[in-house]
Amino acid sequence: MALPSSLAGRLRVPVVAAPMFLVSGPDLVVGACRAGVLGTFPALNQRTTAGLEEWLDLIEGALGPDDAPFGVNLIVHRTNARLADDLAVVVRHRVPVVITSLGAAPEVVAAVHSYDGVVFHDVTNAHHARKAAEAGVDGLILVAAGAGGHAGALSPFALMAEVRAFFGGTILLAGALSSGSDVLAARAMGADLAYLGTRFVATQESLASAEYRAQVVAAGASDIVYTASVSTIPANFLRRSLELAGIDPDAAPGPVDLAHVTRPTESDAKAWRDIWSAGQGVAGIDAVLPVAEVVDRLAREYADARSRLLAKER
Repeated sequence: MALPSSLAGRLRVPVVAAPMFLVSGPDLVVGACRAGVLGTFPALNQRTTAGLEEWLDLIEGALGPDDAPFGVNLIVHRTNARLADDLAVVVRHRVPVVITSLGAAPEVVAAVHSYDGVVFHDVTNAHHARKAAEAGVDGLILVAAGAGGHAGALSPFALMAEVRAFFGGTILLAGALSSGSDVLAARAMGADLAYLGTRFVATQESLASAEYRAQVVAAGASDIVYTASVSTIPANFLRRSLELAGIDPDAAPGPVDLAHVTRPTESDAKAWRDIWSAGQGVAGIDAVLPVAEVVDRLAREYADARSRLLAKER
C-alpha cells in the first residue's frame, strides 16, 4: 500500500470526496479540502473549458497551504471533444490530482506527471485495472458493487483481491462507504483511500437540490436501483426519483452510447438533474450536514473504530 508523496500527511482522514456529475462544485470541493479530505469535481460540471478555468481560479484562491489537495475528473474518451482543451487548463493550473474515467491514456498521464501531478483512474474490473496500470497511472479507484453513479457489479472483496495481486500503487475503494468505520474497513481490505460520493450529496455545500438530498437521507439500501435505463451504462439511482420521472426501474437496458456521458446534451443533463444517482451507502446517512461536520464525524468514527479493533485484539 502506498500514497503519493504529495498526499502523504495532508489528509485528516484517508478519504476522497468523489467527483459527482451536477453535484460537486467549488463550494463542496473547498469545504472538503478545508476539512481535511481530498475534494474533487468533474470538469464537465462546467459547461465550457472557460468555465472550468473559472472554477479552478475560485478553488485555488480559497485554499491555503495547510488545506488538503483537490482534484479534477476528466473523461478520457474519443467522444469527449473538450478533453485536449480541458487537459491544457488542468496542466496550466497544475491541478494536484487528476481522476480519469472511460480511458487510461498514457499521454494524459504524461501531461499530468510533467508537473508532478497524480493520476487516479476508476475501474470496475481487473481487465481495465491492468490496462490503466500499463498506462502508468499512480492509483486505481476500484468502483465496486453498491457505488453511486456508474458502478461495477463485483464485490469489493473480490475486486480488491484481484487488483492488489498485480498492482502496487495507490488503491482507492468505492462502493457503499459512508462512515468512518467503513473507511477503516476499506483500509483493512488493502485500500489506501476510501472514495465517498453519496455521503457528500447530503451536504449543505453540494449542488444537489433539497429534494435530492432529502431522498438520500430517507432512502435505505434497497431503494437503490442498478440500471442502464438513464444513460445506457449501468448506474445506481434512487428508485423514487426513477418512478417520479416515469421510468420503470426494472426496464431492460438499451444499447450503450458513451456520448450520453462524454457529450451530455441538455436533455441528458436534465435526466441527471431529475433522476438522482446514489449508492447503497445511503443506509448510513441520516441528515444533511455541512461538509466540515461530515468530515468531523468521519474522523471521530474512524478513530473510534480503530480503538474498538485494537481493544478486541488485546
